[in-house]
Amino acid sequence: MIMKKEGQYAYCIIGARQERNFGPIGINGREVLTIGYDDLTMVVSSHPLTRIKATGDNMLAHTRVIEEVMKEFDGVLPVRFGTIAASADEVRNLLDRRRGEFRIALRDLDHKVELGVKGAWTDMDGIFKEIVKDNAGIRKMKEKLQNDAGAKNIQKKNETGKLVEAALQKKKTDEAEEIVERLRRTSVSYKLNKTSGDNMFINAAFLVDKGREKEFDNIMCDLSEEFKKRVKFLYAGPLPVFNFVNIVIYPEEWEKN
Repeated sequence: MIMKKEGQYAYCIIGARQERNFGPIGINGREVLTIGYDDLTMVVSSHPLTRIKATGDNMLAHTRVIEEVMKEFDGVLPVRFGTIAASADEVRNLLDRRRGEFRIALRDLDHKVELGVKGAWTDMDGIFKEIVKDNAGIRKMKEKLQNDAGAKNIQKKNETGKLVEAALQKKKTDEAEEIVERLRRTSVSYKLNKTSGDNMFINAAFLVDKGREKEFDNIMCDLSEEFKKRVKFLYAGPLPVFNFVNIVIYPEEWEKN
């Protein structure tokens, strides 16, 4: 049986000089170690030099390693899932070549974490009633639908559906902006991601200084109480800062000397 050559699977980059063993917490239970160059270190585990499958277990293990590193280090740069170097020397060469970029990113993200906020309306019937009430054009179309039949009726239904969809998207934007406005004053930066389904109106990531996490928590508690009859919030963190930096290393970069 031919054994596949082992490479170094990359999780994240930290600013450190000392070697570290985080234990068997990597993908497939592999030992997670560090490979350093000067004051930069990449957190890795051994892995065959084959394409790694983007399964739920593998992606979760990737994230969990980074979260474990975050417990000890204030600045952590996540590396994109599936990144594998052929050897420790390739890792050191990369850290050398891109050290300026990595040092700047570590400085910018020092002592910061990502907090995730999702919000979904709990009563969509009520939301659609609000849309009809606030939109004269939709009200008129609905009145015409009650009096028409046949092909014209189908056409008007389609037109009404488009108006309602546009109004729903505007309502999502308006209410998301309201939530962001309340949270952004405690944040360094934020990013709005795609929502899913009719009821989710906000899916946001906030970059927050660790010294202001409690303040952010308090605002989330206030929002949850204020909108408890209207919105269900999902609040997660601290998380790796994937929305604000996700180091990409292309295969050809490993090969440079």
